[in-house]
Amino acid sequence: MRLQAPNRHSIHDRVRYYQVESVSAGSSPPCDKDSSALLAFRGISISELKNHSVLQALTAEANAWEPRVVSTEVLQAQEEWEAVESIHPETGSRASMDQPGQLISFSEALQHFQTVDLSSFKKRIQPTIRRTGLAALRHYLFGPPKLHQGLREERDLVLTIAQCGLDSQDPMHGRVLQTIYKKLTGSKFDCALHGDHWEDLGFQGTNPATDLRGAGFLALLHLLYLVMDSKTLLMAREILRLSRHHIQQFPFCLMSVNITRIAIQALREECLSRECNRQQKVIPVVNSFYAATFLRLAHVWRTQHKTISDSGFVLKDLEMSAKKSPRRLLKTLETYLAGVSKGQGSLLGTQKCSGPQAPHSKDLTFTGVCDLPSHLSEGTWLI
Repeated sequence: MRLQAPNRHSIHDRVRYYQVESVSAGSSPPCDKDSSALLAFRGISISELKNHSVLQALTAEANAWEPRVVSTEVLQAQEEWEAVESIHPETGSRASMDQPGQLISFSEALQHFQTVDLSSFKKRIQPTIRRTGLAALRHYLFGPPKLHQGLREERDLVLTIAQCGLDSQDPMHGRVLQTIYKKLTGSKFDCALHGDHWEDLGFQGTNPATDLRGAGFLALLHLLYLVMDSKTLLMAREILRLSRHHIQQFPFCLMSVNITRIAIQALREECLSRECNRQQKVIPVVNSFYAATFLRLAHVWRTQHKTISDSGFVLKDLEMSAKKSPRRLLKTLETYLAGVSKGQGSLLGTQKCSGPQAPHSKDLTFTGVCDLPSHLSEGTWLI
């Protein structure tokens, strides 16, 4: 005999209903006490809980519901639950990181580049820009301080990664792409490394590798950094929402690549040297500068009602202001993230970003910092 599920019920009611249903085939009926409703879970290891039919039934309805704004607490809980599914019940250790479908952290991806031979790519970098004449004298007298000697190897690693392209045959590269896709979309399933779904995220084509000009794999590492922290993930999803506005749409990932280019140029022009020297780190400063610049762009885009036709000039103005006052920009990011931690940070506020379906990125005329006329763009973007 099957019981009719109640329309309104607490979680204990739901557990009790599904437990009775599961024992109706011959098992003894449940006790009246609430604690007896949990007997079905006794003897089940933590790693097997998510495969239990009761929990699957309880979560099936919740998976179809999407809140308008996801709190950092929900994102953190989701990350903890995802960690459970990568534990082997027989050993209690994490599954091999070489298995497909597993997320990759920023630190793990960075460690990969720290351990492989990048000598052929390192030969191509130019750590600082060359200045001559009055420009060199002005920079010497009034420019930012030089980067400390002990930090230059870390700076060179950042610039070397920017010389590396995306290799779809490298498992680590594939995991970075999969992680970015899953975190931005909320999908639990792997996706193809080539396909229209990348256009939905704001690449201009079906192959993300074709959009990394001037930023290389560093552009993907920056996206990975953005989505693997619960606070910056909330920011990334808000910017993605803005990029799909029916009037103000822009290609999200392609815009991110351009922000990475600005960060690279700021590093080469020594605009970040003072902050790097203060923190005695390079990579965290570059990452934060990237995130802060992206946040600033989204704020300008939303409040000044920019559209895709403004993209090149917005990026150029953003580059100039970011390089001029990087510390102020970083403070803005700190304030925003502090508000997110308290549940108060909101980039879009109550702005409605819904409307007619935004066109694919390939249908948008996007002007990046590399595409501006030569008289409006400084430097050659040689990394």
